[in-house]
Amino acid sequence: MTAPSEPRTSSRRQERRARRAGRIRRAVAVAVVLSALGAWLVLSRSTTGAPASAVTSASVPSADTTDTADTADTAAQDPTADSGTTPDADANTGANTDADSALAAALGGLDGHFAVTVTDPDSGATAGWGGDTFVTASIVKVDILAALLLDNDGVLTGDQRAAAALMIEQSDNDAATALFDAVGGAPGLDRANAAFGLTGTVAGTDGFWGLTSTTAADQARLLRVVFTADSPLGSASRAYLAKLMGLVADDQDWGVSAADQGGAVQLKNGWLPRDSTGLWVVNSIGRIEYGGRSLLVSVLSDGSASEDAGIALVESVATAAVRAFAAVPQ
Repeated sequence: MTAPSEPRTSSRRQERRARRAGRIRRAVAVAVVLSALGAWLVLSRSTTGAPASAVTSASVPSADTTDTADTADTAAQDPTADSGTTPDADANTGANTDADSALAAALGGLDGHFAVTVTDPDSGATAGWGGDTFVTASIVKVDILAALLLDNDGVLTGDQRAAAALMIEQSDNDAATALFDAVGGAPGLDRANAAFGLTGTVAGTDGFWGLTSTTAADQARLLRVVFTADSPLGSASRAYLAKLMGLVADDQDWGVSAADQGGAVQLKNGWLPRDSTGLWVVNSIGRIEYGGRSLLVSVLSDGSASEDAGIALVESVATAAVRAFAAVPQ
């Protein structure tokens, strides 16, 4: 995808900074309210003898956060109770390399349940942190379109191309459902993922594509399918999918873009509140530029108290991981 002109790039960066500033203020306000509520509960317990309810506290995320995305992403994708996953911040993925150690040092102090993988597609270097499985929410839409392109040798109908643009650029759920059905639902997506080399991803059943389970390492592999020749997709299919990821709506360009220095980010985000807990799944995958290098970054998270807190966590993780990765000689 051709990089946008400098005036447009600068304008989008300014808008992103303004949205991030607003999100930081909202995150601080949430933390203040939770702190005050906790203090009130303690006081209530001491004065009335009634037991204080457990309060879940959300740490105030650091640095770069952005504005909210299309809330349609949350619709009708969590019909079952969420059993949750056990946080495993020490589950470092991949070999014990210098880059893995750098990520461990950079991310070990961050609160939250997350996993991240950073890959340099040119050198082949990769590093990861966190090996747990997460629900995809709408990042699976990249996978769905990749599967559709694979099944049809890159040739889509006009209706399919229109749906693909809505699904990736606007995160439209109806379009995603139509294309998920077109690839054969869960069995079809699982077949495509076997061809892509995704070994830890299982498609959501009963039409609930947003409940597909995956790992950060698998999402890194999917990004290689989209952005490199190490892929069963043809060059035209890869270019088409990458182009759509570069046209994501302005209010959905948060996430791994927080670590970008080049201004021509290509990404897809996902966000979903779990019905049983009200806690948020927030994920981001994509290609960025940092230090003159093209990097593929996947960040998965769950258990955030709000969408804003989840976005802030993902952006903090992406920024810290990319900086640590880039600092290691390749």
